[in-house]
Amino acid sequence: MPPSDLIDRTANHVQTVLSGDGTGHDWWHVYRVWKMAKRIGHTEQADPLIVELAALLHDIADWKLHEGDSSVGPARAKQWLDGLDLEPGIVDHICRIIANISFKGAAVEQGRAMAQERHQFMDDYLRRFFEEWEGQK
Repeated sequence: MPPSDLIDRTANHVQTVLSGDGTGHDWWHVYRVWKMAKRIGHTEQADPLIVELAALLHDIADWKLHEGDSSVGPARAKQWLDGLDLEPGIVDHICRIIANISFKGAAVEQGRAMAQERHQFMDDYLRRFFEEWEGQK
């Protein structure tokens, strides 16, 4: 199956599984992570299939929602990935990523630069907003 089909099937699966989630770990969270991961993965010259599948499946069963059991997410991801007939090494790599992923402290240089730019934008926006709010501008 072409990589784009694997990614599309996985995106549809995750969207279905997380459609009723109201914890913040819903489809739209995963969508944002997926799109950002693609951008950073391209900059870092990472394998796009691994990056996209790991990003899509990273919260398929978040440990915080399963009594702290960090094995649930990788196990559910493996179950899905095994059904796609991927090479075992690819499945294992993706599951290791999911098992070890943590946003805090794990950002690569591209991610840090994007976060700094976003922070500066928000800082400028809020400064201007409050200046207008107080009638100073």
